[in-house]
Amino acid sequence: MRYIIFILFTSFTLLTNAQNRQQSQEQRTVVTNAVIHTGNGTVIENGIMAFDNGKLTLVADATVVRFNIEGYTVIDAAGKHVYPGLIALNTQLGLKEIEQVRATSDVYEVGYMNPNVRSIIAYNTDSRVIPTVRENGILMAQIVPGGGTIHGSSSVVTLDAWNWEDAVIAMDNAIHMSWPSSYRYSWDENGYQLKANENYGKQVNAVRSFFEEARAYQQRDNTYAPNLKLAAMRGLFTREQKLFIEAETAREMMQAIVFAESMDIQMVIVGGAEAHLIKEELAARSIPVVLTGTHRLPYRTDDPVTLPYQLPSILQEAGVLCAISVSNDGSAYWNMRNLPFQAGTAAANGLSPEDALSMVTRNAAIIAGIDSTTGFLDEGMAATFLIAERDLFDMAGSNIVTAYFNGVEVTSDNWQEDLYHRFRGKYGLEE
Repeated sequence: MRYIIFILFTSFTLLTNAQNRQQSQEQRTVVTNAVIHTGNGTVIENGIMAFDNGKLTLVADATVVRFNIEGYTVIDAAGKHVYPGLIALNTQLGLKEIEQVRATSDVYEVGYMNPNVRSIIAYNTDSRVIPTVRENGILMAQIVPGGGTIHGSSSVVTLDAWNWEDAVIAMDNAIHMSWPSSYRYSWDENGYQLKANENYGKQVNAVRSFFEEARAYQQRDNTYAPNLKLAAMRGLFTREQKLFIEAETAREMMQAIVFAESMDIQMVIVGGAEAHLIKEELAARSIPVVLTGTHRLPYRTDDPVTLPYQLPSILQEAGVLCAISVSNDGSAYWNMRNLPFQAGTAAANGLSPEDALSMVTRNAAIIAGIDSTTGFLDEGMAATFLIAERDLFDMAGSNIVTAYFNGVEVTSDNWQEDLYHRFRGKYGLEE
């Protein structure tokens, strides 16, 4: 019995140590001698950055300002680079653990119209996947449910918190849906065939009917007969929420745009494989696009193979507010760790490195509705940043030394790193 008690005590101690997350900044801190990438296009080669109470109090060129570091904890970042914390849009982090184990997935709900589903209450801060993503500089994420046509509401969270209440940055500030596909794949003796979706018109009409019913619902007294699904749509019509619409083809995107305008709803395109074909329309209507990755094949067989790499640059030049995420499939949680390298591919194909950085920081913050407090480094903004040894977008050399969220150092431990060191040690490979 005493052995059982000892094991339980030891396990509790280890767990407590693993989750010793500081709630607020305790020491005034200054970062010196760093190359600071602000996220809004500016690079400070010999930068100095101070923060206190979770806010940046100084972001400047050390060669033109004088700053008294007395009373500050000093981080000497000579030869290192400082970046804003990266933001992962349209991800299922914390909702899914193992793709092939249904019991570990809380992404999907039954039914087709589920605007009342809230991803935040299912968000698991203790997911073992989250630290592996955080290791590559992703400090915030938009957690999105799935299933049906209207998936539900998303929230923006920090990836280092005790529970979902502590993690929330912006709660339920967007609703997500998939626009009906105008094409469908079928299988026969000739292989996969791409055919027109015969039910496309009916599916679009079903979406329109639901939104019209929801709009009418907001205009009457529903005190005694509330409808949770229709009530959950209120924020769209008051413009307190954005509608993120997943669509890939130019036809689907244009029909989604016309639909959103008819409902007077703020919208964001997610996916946008053919956004280059309607870039002028997107720019004229100020409709943002969240591209679901650059590491993908072209949507059409006759498109250049490099089109997905160049698409962020094409949209940027057209004046479209654009952000980069990762694949829009079942891997859109663990694969989010490759977000900086997706942006790096865009930087190698037309975008400047600083514009590529903006697409996973400042632009992402604007689209997610959190740009008033985070997304770039400036005085008064949240002290949410990371320090890397070299170029963050360099897959071979990127190594994050430390990261901070609201002035508090973020936990860097993850089980993959532990296994790496354990087995290197087993075979005598540790230095």
